[in-house]
Amino acid sequence: MKPLIYIVEDHVVIRDGVRQYLELSGYEVREFGDLASTKKALRTETPDLLIQDVMLPDGDGFMFIKELKEEKDIPVIFMTARIEESDRILGFELGADDYVTKPFSPKELMMRIQAVLRRTSTPPSDTYYIGDEVLTFDQGTHQAHINGELMNLTAAEWRVLEYLIENLNQLCTREDILKYCFDYTYESYERVVDTHIKNIRAKLGGGDWIETIRGYGYRFLGSPKKDVAE
Repeated sequence: MKPLIYIVEDHVVIRDGVRQYLELSGYEVREFGDLASTKKALRTETPDLLIQDVMLPDGDGFMFIKELKEEKDIPVIFMTARIEESDRILGFELGADDYVTKPFSPKELMMRIQAVLRRTSTPPSDTYYIGDEVLTFDQGTHQAHINGELMNLTAAEWRVLEYLIENLNQLCTREDILKYCFDYTYESYERVVDTHIKNIRAKLGGGDWIETIRGYGYRFLGSPKKDVAE
């Protein structure tokens, strides 16, 4: 199931831009331009993450989150033009998981969203399925098996596969993979990512475990649940 993210932002251009990035990355999105519609939606469902503006036409985002946190423990990222240190401190005191100031880089926002969801979500399953193919991924022993056969992964290949699995069904850009798996971001090294992906695919066998999103990066498609034919 795709993570559900709420965007509460009254600036239409910013809201649409964030929504498009999120949907491209594999998230389900609801967008709101005011607090009233957000409160109404929260009565019937609970998102996995709330991206919250502060200055809204019908109220203050800080006060809204203060009240919300008394009822629901929803991860929150403030996204606001309030850049003073006192505002940042207040945001974190109210329970925010991160605080992003405008203007911001969409790529940076996506990385922050992924980091918050990783911290607040349950650990990924260690068994995944594609059709009749089975991948077991044991982070404790640092071993992966495909259909019972040990995968001879290099340390770099392990880090890349682990990152893809942690971001199950979500777009992982080449830049993100370089940053989180190798701690460098030079464009000239992006082909290194492609090489590792090619090697991992070969060791995974014939299953369509990793999808290429042309011009962007990759997505791990394994399912924690096996499809059962009726």
